[in-house]
Amino acid sequence: MRTSMQANGTVRLSLAERIVNSTLTTMCGLMFLTVNGVFLFTLRRKRVFREASRYILLYNLLLGDTVQLIFSQLLFLLSSARTTLSYPMCGILIMFSQLATQTTPVFLVLMSLERYVAICHALRHASIATTRNTTAAVLAVWMFCFLTVLVQGLFLIKIRFDLLGGLQMTQLCRMTTLFILPISELFYKVYIYFLFTSSGLTIIFSYVGIISVARSAATVKDSVRKAQRTLLLHIVQLGLGLLSIMYTTLIVGISSLLSWEVVVRFQFGLYVLVFLLPKCLSPLIYGLRDEKIRVVLLYHLCCHLKLSPSRD
Repeated sequence: MRTSMQANGTVRLSLAERIVNSTLTTMCGLMFLTVNGVFLFTLRRKRVFREASRYILLYNLLLGDTVQLIFSQLLFLLSSARTTLSYPMCGILIMFSQLATQTTPVFLVLMSLERYVAICHALRHASIATTRNTTAAVLAVWMFCFLTVLVQGLFLIKIRFDLLGGLQMTQLCRMTTLFILPISELFYKVYIYFLFTSSGLTIIFSYVGIISVARSAATVKDSVRKAQRTLLLHIVQLGLGLLSIMYTTLIVGISSLLSWEVVVRFQFGLYVLVFLLPKCLSPLIYGLRDEKIRVVLLYHLCCHLKLSPSRD
């Protein structure tokens, strides 16, 4: 079956292509969800992971990535099936997806600041990065992001759906289709740009601070190098998160260089690279680099084939 072209110029994939794309993305999504699920389980198994500040933040970062992965794949399948939803249902799905999306840069900032304090203010690290303070910060992040997403959802209440022909949507469920009021789009763009810009500047500040400390002869070089690499990876994760926010803009930009038919055919690969793969980076970045996590994680991923790791 061949790709068809609609009268308005948009390209539509054949049923066979949509089934193949949906199957492949679902298989990738399930594989990444399995890895993330095992990692989340690993971080709750040992007391050191439940009480240490860096592991508490890592758990919540991974939790947000996993939630976003679930809803991104769900929205992708609905789009592939060309299923339209009601505005309230679409709004709920988008809100959950956005909640997870917006927590990611904030947790990356907190993790970067935790490394900054650990290296630059080592004597105060134990009193600042306590379990109580970290838990309070985590709750504040989830509550703040929930309130901002709720504000975006409240814009839908102000809409007269009778003027739109009812609650049933005529377009596929996407974030852009919910920008019915101009103020809702303005609020979203200003907030997202501020969030990612401030997060990027904070991570860079932490990185520069650690570099300045690295020049001191009394500094533990190995710890500093690990912290520097970690913050660089945080910047990469932040950039990938921004790409997922700008996915539609990215597609439009590529379409100006290539034909829509080519873009649509490669859209599957872009979706995997921009949405799915980045949500599985945390287990690869932290699970394989951190010796404490690596032993326990490999133990569970290998279905307990190795000797049981020690319990703290």
